[in-house]
Amino acid sequence: MVIVGAGPAGLVLGNVLHSGGVDCVILERAAEEHVTTRARAGFLAAHTVRVLERNGLAEGLRRRGQRHGVCEFRTEDDRFRLDYGRFGRGEHHTVYQQHELLADLLERFRGSGGRILFETEATVVRDADTTRPSVAVREPDGRPGTWRTRYVAGCDGRHGAARRALKPGSVRHHRDHGVSWLGLLAEAPPSLDAVGYALHRRGFAGHMARSSATTRYYLQCARGTTPETWSEERIWDELALRMRAADYGPLRRGRILQRTVVALESDVLEPLRHGSLFLAGDAASLVAPSAAKGANLAVLEAEILGRALIDDLVHADPEPLDRYSARCLQHIWRAQAFSHWMVELLHGATDPNGDCRFQDGLRHSRIEALRTSRTQQDWFAENYVGV
Repeated sequence: MVIVGAGPAGLVLGNVLHSGGVDCVILERAAEEHVTTRARAGFLAAHTVRVLERNGLAEGLRRRGQRHGVCEFRTEDDRFRLDYGRFGRGEHHTVYQQHELLADLLERFRGSGGRILFETEATVVRDADTTRPSVAVREPDGRPGTWRTRYVAGCDGRHGAARRALKPGSVRHHRDHGVSWLGLLAEAPPSLDAVGYALHRRGFAGHMARSSATTRYYLQCARGTTPETWSEERIWDELALRMRAADYGPLRRGRILQRTVVALESDVLEPLRHGSLFLAGDAASLVAPSAAKGANLAVLEAEILGRALIDDLVHADPEPLDRYSARCLQHIWRAQAFSHWMVELLHGATDPNGDCRFQDGLRHSRIEALRTSRTQQDWFAENYVGV
């Protein structure tokens, strides 16, 4: 079994397969240091934690993860807190930085004898419509190589070799939400004990704790923005303005460690199986980061695919593999629906030719419903935490 990509999907899948007696190798084009140090997502859903626990992958999470269950919305009118951990199914997020999770998964995989090759780029997936597919690679020294296998799991993102191997017949559903964020990682303690969503006439601003010493911030910005054009002083002044620090307390400032511009887009591939090739993680779907669904979907899909492959390869039962695509797409579309709802909630009108007053009226109504309606609060909590 060849797994392409060492993100959350690839490393969870590798661990599930290895513990189930399936020989596999993970091919990753990046260097190991990049995978285990690059700051990414950090909010794990309750189901994601359960997946990690039942597969023996939650040791670091249990020791260093922090339970979280409160959102704070700041609007032109005032602010209110939503203790979503008390609503819906009563579930919480666990804050645990993705690169720490990947380091845990890598240590467990290697510790159990798993094989992973870094700086080994998959360039082409061949013969996916047969029972003997192969993956052509570029070795760390630049030489070509080939891996032959029974199945290939494409966990290498939307620009990887797995997607490039798809033949006519696959369908890509794509949506550009017309919004960009300046994503920031600050060497600064969190400024509030909640996920902060600030809705401002100048654009959205977000605050998400990552650790006791680092905080993730987001600033809505114009398309085509270059991160380097934002000085640290400008970043902090704009965050303070949009998050209304003058009214609700100052932000804890610090050095900006990382900055990048993210265009909010969503897409879904259908189906997720193409003969002997399976898609998971960002190769299967891209979810706008408005609701922290991407990594959680990746872990969910990895476990489903891993169990199905074990059933096929170890127990000669192909039925779960046949159902893999349909089963995961149900979860993906539900996550896409809530993520789209969050995009509209946080940004209001995004169509320059649309009726802004109508869109802004809808957003105001949704905020009021979150503030006052127990039914809406239960719906939000279930979808915000769930996958």
